[in-house]
Amino acid sequence: MPDPVRIGIVAGETSGDILAAGLVRELQRRYPDAQFEGIAGPRMQALGVKALFEMEELSVMGITEVLGRLPRILKVRRELLRHFIANPPDIFVGVDAPDFNIGVELKLRRAGIKTVHYVSPSVWAWRQNRIHKIKAATDMVLAFLPFEKAFYDRFAAPCRFVGHTMADAIPLEPDQAAVRQALGIDPGRRWLAVLPGSRTAEVGFMSPVFLEACKRLTVRYPDLGFIVPLVNEARRAQFMAIKAELAPDLDMVLLEGQGREAMIAADAVLLASGTAALEAMLVKKPMVVGYKLKPFSYWLAQRLVKTAYVSLPNLLADQMLVPELIQHECTPDNLVDEVSKLLEHDNRELIATFTRLHQSIRCNADVQAADAVAELLGR
Repeated sequence: MPDPVRIGIVAGETSGDILAAGLVRELQRRYPDAQFEGIAGPRMQALGVKALFEMEELSVMGITEVLGRLPRILKVRRELLRHFIANPPDIFVGVDAPDFNIGVELKLRRAGIKTVHYVSPSVWAWRQNRIHKIKAATDMVLAFLPFEKAFYDRFAAPCRFVGHTMADAIPLEPDQAAVRQALGIDPGRRWLAVLPGSRTAEVGFMSPVFLEACKRLTVRYPDLGFIVPLVNEARRAQFMAIKAELAPDLDMVLLEGQGREAMIAADAVLLASGTAALEAMLVKKPMVVGYKLKPFSYWLAQRLVKTAYVSLPNLLADQMLVPELIQHECTPDNLVDEVSKLLEHDNRELIATFTRLHQSIRCNADVQAADAVAELLGR
């Protein structure tokens, strides 16, 4: 009997954990005795992925936070490389976290290990020369946006468009009433879902401005309720500490995880840019995107980013579908004005556009990604 398939896999934050778990589940169907190990979040670990390090190690944002954590991140990378080179897997899959994973993939590929990078780095948006390193580091990039595949084709870099696993999992018409009932929230009230991010720095930056906006929205709309999903206990404690200081009397429904449910239950969403914006689009919710970085990170991003938009719905549509309030524009007053527009206007045309975009990336991503990995494994 052949040895079990051994797969190294690394995910760096919640969105990567979701994607990786879908891929692992599909690969387990094909290779029931497959062994998975690497850096894993809770969803991956629930499927039996052995975590050599916890995912939180890589959940950082912005230049300054990365620099502060750099010695630890480099130590994790050294130990991970040492482990995989001493115990070569049949294939290594880096899920997102490109600043960490591309370097790992390059060294493993040079050591003769096949590598896949799942989720294209936003190489089309900034530092386009990275395409050459990505091409050297990976046997295949799995991209979830159609325009990404077109970009890789220009450089003859192996890439497969697989769609996005969330687009497969989320129905074209989510059932708001059922979700409100399951969460136990008042079905006759209007609700705003507030998502301040999944990383420590995001929650630290975004919570104060979001909380201040919510306080002002309460004055304008006394009937408006707030649902705040927080990705884990650490982010919940962090958010609660900020709320206790800035908005102790503000009534909010706090959820642990359940970001998707919070957005489905809501009438509109206020969120930090990132995968949550894509998820809000897929659950057909009007949204306002707000984002702040430390001054140096923002200064750098301004000079490097080559796209007109930052949020995925706008990038997919190649037009400003949802408002983006970035850095100096991300003030409580501006957030209140934009959320008010969503609460007071007919959003049917926007939702029809979201539905069309949803269909364009609904391609059975878990299966497509597993097909690509299986082809490279050749068994």
